[in-house]
Amino acid sequence: MDVLSTTLACSTCANNFKHGGADAAGWSIAVMVMLIVPLATAVLFLMIRMAKREKAGLDPRYCDDYVAPPRSASS
Repeated sequence: MDVLSTTLACSTCANNFKHGGADAAGWSIAVMVMLIVPLATAVLFLMIRMAKREKAGLDPRYCDDYVAPPRSASS
């Protein structure tokens, strides 16, 4: 086994995938990571960008000012 598969796959997966190929577990985990990380990064980037653009272009008359809840007089 090479370094890539030993660092990406646990010993159970590595032993179970030995018969299918020496790097099967390592490659499957690497492919999942290479797909999920860029996808999650893109979604996060777009959500932050939309929030910033919305805040920059928001009409002030639609902004709600924070109003603290009234304190009860009995305390």
